Amino acid sequence: MKEAQKQKQLIIDEIKDKFERAESAVVIDYIGITVAQADAMRKKLREADVDYTVYKNTLVKRAIAGTKYEALSEVLEGPSGLAFSYNDATAPARVLNESIKEFKKMEFKGGVVEGDVYNKEEIQAIASIPSREVLISKFMGSIQSPIANFARVVSQIAEQKEA
Repeated sequence: MKEAQKQKQLIIDEIKDKFERAESAVVIDYIGITVAQADAMRKKLREADVDYTVYKNTLVKRAIAGTKYEALSEVLEGPSGLAFSYNDATAPARVLNESIKEFKKMEFKGGVVEGDVYNKEEIQAIASIPSREVLISKFMGSIQSPIANFARVVSQIAEQKEA
Protein backbone atom coordinates (compact mmCIF):
# COMPACT_ATOMS: atom_id res chain seq x y z
CA MET A 1 0.00 0.00 0.00
CA LYS A 2 1.37 3.41 -0.94
CA GLU A 3 2.12 5.96 1.77
CA ALA A 4 -0.66 8.30 0.57
CA GLN A 5 -3.19 5.45 0.71
CA LYS A 6 -2.04 4.58 4.25
CA GLN A 7 -2.52 8.19 5.32
CA LYS A 8 -6.01 8.29 3.81
CA GLN A 9 -6.93 4.99 5.47
CA LEU A 10 -5.80 6.33 8.85
CA ILE A 11 -8.07 9.37 8.40
CA ILE A 12 -10.99 7.16 7.29
CA ASP A 13 -10.51 4.97 10.38
CA GLU A 14 -10.40 8.09 12.57
CA ILE A 15 -13.68 9.34 11.08
CA LYS A 16 -15.33 5.92 11.54
CA ASP A 17 -14.22 5.87 15.17
CA LYS A 18 -15.64 9.34 15.82
CA PHE A 19 -19.01 8.41 14.33
CA GLU A 20 -19.16 5.18 16.35
CA ARG A 21 -18.35 6.91 19.66
CA ALA A 22 -20.41 10.07 19.14
CA GLU A 23 -23.79 10.81 20.68
CA SER A 24 -24.24 13.22 17.79
CA ALA A 25 -22.50 14.59 14.73
CA VAL A 26 -23.57 17.75 12.91
CA VAL A 27 -22.47 18.78 9.42
CA ILE A 28 -22.32 22.50 8.59
CA ASP A 29 -21.47 24.60 5.57
CA TYR A 30 -18.89 27.00 7.02
CA ILE A 31 -18.35 29.11 3.89
CA GLY A 32 -18.10 32.85 4.39
CA ILE A 33 -16.73 33.04 7.92
CA THR A 34 -13.44 34.76 8.64
CA VAL A 35 -10.50 33.10 10.39
CA ALA A 36 -11.30 35.09 13.55
CA GLN A 37 -14.94 33.93 13.45
CA ALA A 38 -13.83 30.32 12.89
CA ASP A 39 -11.46 30.58 15.87
CA ALA A 40 -14.24 32.01 18.07
CA MET A 41 -16.59 29.23 16.97
CA ARG A 42 -13.98 26.54 17.65
CA LYS A 43 -13.37 28.01 21.13
CA LYS A 44 -17.10 27.80 21.97
CA LEU A 45 -17.22 24.24 20.66
CA ARG A 46 -14.18 23.23 22.76
CA GLU A 47 -15.77 24.78 25.86
CA ALA A 48 -18.88 22.65 25.21
CA ASP A 49 -16.64 19.56 24.80
CA VAL A 50 -17.45 19.29 21.09
CA ASP A 51 -14.87 17.96 18.62
CA TYR A 52 -14.92 20.08 15.41
CA THR A 53 -12.93 19.02 12.35
CA VAL A 54 -12.96 19.63 8.62
CA TYR A 55 -12.33 16.53 6.50
CA LYS A 56 -12.42 15.96 2.78
CA ASN A 57 -15.95 14.95 1.81
CA THR A 58 -14.67 11.94 -0.13
CA LEU A 59 -12.95 10.56 2.98
CA VAL A 60 -16.07 11.06 5.11
CA LYS A 61 -18.19 9.35 2.44
CA ARG A 62 -15.80 6.39 2.44
CA ALA A 63 -15.86 6.22 6.23
CA ILE A 64 -19.68 6.15 6.46
CA ALA A 65 -20.27 3.91 3.43
CA GLY A 66 -22.26 0.85 4.49
CA THR A 67 -23.03 2.25 7.96
CA LYS A 68 -26.23 3.66 9.44
CA TYR A 69 -24.77 7.13 8.76
CA GLU A 70 -24.51 6.60 5.00
CA ALA A 71 -27.51 8.88 4.36
CA LEU A 72 -25.28 11.82 5.36
CA SER A 73 -23.40 11.35 2.08
CA GLU A 74 -26.17 13.35 0.38
CA VAL A 75 -25.21 16.54 2.27
CA LEU A 76 -21.45 16.17 1.84
CA GLU A 77 -21.03 18.61 -1.05
CA GLY A 78 -18.94 21.77 -0.86
CA PRO A 79 -17.29 22.97 2.34
CA SER A 80 -18.32 20.70 5.23
CA GLY A 81 -17.35 20.94 8.88
CA LEU A 82 -18.15 18.10 11.29
CA ALA A 83 -18.90 18.65 14.97
CA PHE A 84 -18.97 15.57 17.21
CA SER A 85 -20.18 15.30 20.79
CA TYR A 86 -19.50 12.21 22.85
CA ASN A 87 -21.64 13.06 25.90
CA ASP A 88 -24.31 15.69 25.04
CA ALA A 89 -26.43 14.90 22.00
CA THR A 90 -27.66 18.48 21.49
CA ALA A 91 -24.36 20.32 22.10
CA PRO A 92 -23.00 20.50 18.52
CA ALA A 93 -26.27 21.78 17.05
CA ARG A 94 -26.85 24.20 19.94
CA VAL A 95 -23.34 25.73 19.90
CA LEU A 96 -23.14 25.91 16.10
CA ASN A 97 -26.58 27.54 16.02
CA GLU A 98 -25.25 30.32 18.29
CA SER A 99 -22.40 30.93 15.83
CA ILE A 100 -24.75 30.86 12.84
CA LYS A 101 -26.96 33.50 14.51
CA GLU A 102 -23.96 35.60 15.57
CA PHE A 103 -22.10 35.60 12.25
CA LYS A 104 -25.20 35.50 9.98
CA LYS A 105 -23.26 33.02 7.86
CA MET A 106 -22.92 29.25 7.68
CA GLU A 107 -25.81 26.82 7.75
CA PHE A 108 -26.65 23.34 8.89
CA LYS A 109 -26.49 20.59 6.29
CA GLY A 110 -27.66 17.65 8.39
CA GLY A 111 -26.52 15.40 11.17
CA VAL A 112 -26.83 12.30 13.27
CA VAL A 113 -28.24 12.31 16.78
CA GLU A 114 -28.19 9.10 18.83
CA GLY A 115 -27.89 7.01 15.66
CA ASP A 116 -30.67 8.67 13.64
CA VAL A 117 -29.93 10.79 10.57
CA TYR A 118 -31.62 14.22 10.40
CA ASN A 119 -31.91 16.85 7.65
CA LYS A 120 -30.95 20.49 8.16
CA GLU A 121 -34.42 21.59 9.33
CA GLU A 122 -34.53 18.82 11.92
CA ILE A 123 -31.02 19.69 13.15
CA GLN A 124 -32.17 23.32 13.42
CA ALA A 125 -35.04 22.14 15.66
CA ILE A 126 -32.64 20.07 17.79
CA ALA A 127 -30.46 23.18 18.18
CA SER A 128 -33.27 24.84 20.14
CA ILE A 129 -33.31 22.10 22.81
CA PRO A 130 -31.61 23.39 25.97
CA SER A 131 -28.59 21.60 27.41
CA ARG A 132 -29.05 18.64 29.74
CA GLU A 133 -28.03 20.81 32.74
CA VAL A 134 -30.61 23.50 31.89
CA LEU A 135 -33.34 20.89 31.44
CA ILE A 136 -32.49 19.25 34.77
CA SER A 137 -32.49 22.59 36.61
CA LYS A 138 -35.86 23.53 35.06
CA PHE A 139 -37.27 20.15 36.06
CA MET A 140 -35.93 20.45 39.60
CA GLY A 141 -37.39 23.96 39.87
CA SER A 142 -40.77 22.77 38.68
CA ILE A 143 -40.98 19.93 41.22
CA GLN A 144 -39.46 21.98 44.04
CA SER A 145 -42.13 24.69 43.90
CA PRO A 146 -45.17 22.45 44.66
CA ILE A 147 -43.24 20.71 47.45
CA ALA A 148 -42.34 24.07 49.03
CA ASN A 149 -45.98 25.20 48.80
CA PHE A 150 -47.15 21.95 50.39
CA ALA A 151 -44.65 22.37 53.23
CA ARG A 152 -45.92 25.92 53.91
CA VAL A 153 -49.55 24.74 54.01
CA VAL A 154 -48.70 21.91 56.42
CA SER A 155 -46.73 24.36 58.56
CA GLN A 156 -49.65 26.82 58.65
CA ILE A 157 -52.10 24.04 59.60
CA ALA A 158 -49.77 22.96 62.40
CA GLU A 159 -49.50 26.55 63.66
CA GLN A 160 -53.31 26.96 63.64
CA LYS A 161 -53.78 23.77 65.68
CA GLU A 162 -51.21 24.97 68.25
CA ALA A 163 -53.04 28.31 68.67
